[in-house]
Amino acid sequence: MSSITKTSSFHNPKYSECIEACNHCANSCEYCGILCLREAGNKVLECIELCFYCADVCRFASKHMSCDSNRVKEFCDYCAKICQDCATECDKHDMDHCKQCAMVCRECSKICLETIAK
Repeated sequence: MSSITKTSSFHNPKYSECIEACNHCANSCEYCGILCLREAGNKVLECIELCFYCADVCRFASKHMSCDSNRVKEFCDYCAKICQDCATECDKHDMDHCKQCAMVCRECSKICLETIAK
């Protein structure tokens, strides 16, 4: 079991771990983006943009897994790629919230890839 915190107990059990990972990642990215805005401003503009974009993609993937969409594999594959991009960008910065966000994004990416491999 991953370190992803359970955010909801009511969703499609077929994709429960990946839905949890995506929701947790979206929350982490939004938090990181907000803190970057408050702390560093324009010095981390790419990080801020990727965090908010990653959060949107994670929520989109989570929604479609919850609905058992026939495009889950495509959405999860894209989500995994965006999470990796966000993690790479967050790792460039020394703030603790960026390091934490990078870790969560990598874990979400891993879980998305495991989900589509099933």
